[in-house]
Amino acid sequence: MLDLPIADPWFVVDRVDDGITLISEPHVHPLLRCNVWHVRGRDLDLVIDTSLGIRPMRHLVEHELGHDLLAVATHVHGDHVGGLHEFDRRAIHPAEADELSSVGIITLDSTHFGPAVCQPYLDAGYAVPDLLIDAVPAGGMASATFERPAAPATTLLDDHDVVDLGDRTFEVLHLPGHSPGSIGLWEAASGVLFSGDAVYDGPLLDELEGCDIEDYVSTMRRLRELPVRVVHGGHEPSFGRERLVELCDAYLAIRA
Repeated sequence: MLDLPIADPWFVVDRVDDGITLISEPHVHPLLRCNVWHVRGRDLDLVIDTSLGIRPMRHLVEHELGHDLLAVATHVHGDHVGGLHEFDRRAIHPAEADELSSVGIITLDSTHFGPAVCQPYLDAGYAVPDLLIDAVPAGGMASATFERPAAPATTLLDDHDVVDLGDRTFEVLHLPGHSPGSIGLWEAASGVLFSGDAVYDGPLLDELEGCDIEDYVSTMRRLRELPVRVVHGGHEPSFGRERLVELCDAYLAIRA
């Protein structure tokens, strides 16, 4: 068992507005602390990314009347799909769907990660401990490495597809670079973008296996032109259009 303090509850739930809730794991290091977004709709609710899977989270988003849920993975990295198997309806880009069909391995041990993962965080001033959690949930954890159950996609989402919640609609944006099948969800009516790991206000990772810097440059140019009001990323706090432009310009100045 991991010898760490107990944190109960494990998740923190914050209402962003009347339709959007953020679910996060405060005892997970920012490198792996995925933002889970719950978007309420008239006919369908969205769960955008599903955390590491350290603890079940479906109960936090279930509707009292059994409202239908669609869990969308912005990409297949373990910190975003650990809890995907909890949901009956699961969506991802076709480029990464095959990985969901088999069992995966998730580790919280940073010594298993190479410099492509850790160095950008070190360069940005983050401490990166060997163990990327500072507590464990009630009941404890046997190991820092565990299996992610298979969670085959039931829906494939590609560029320009539309996800209709009944009273609000989101356009799927294919945003490759961080991974081949990275996607975002864009609501033009409200100016809200759920960007996954394509862009967030922290160290961006573009040298992992499966990354493509040329694609990432194209993604940043596309995002820079988007008339967003607010960006809800896969990590770190949300931000507005001015900060989005700054982040895109900073990336393009280095990589373009």
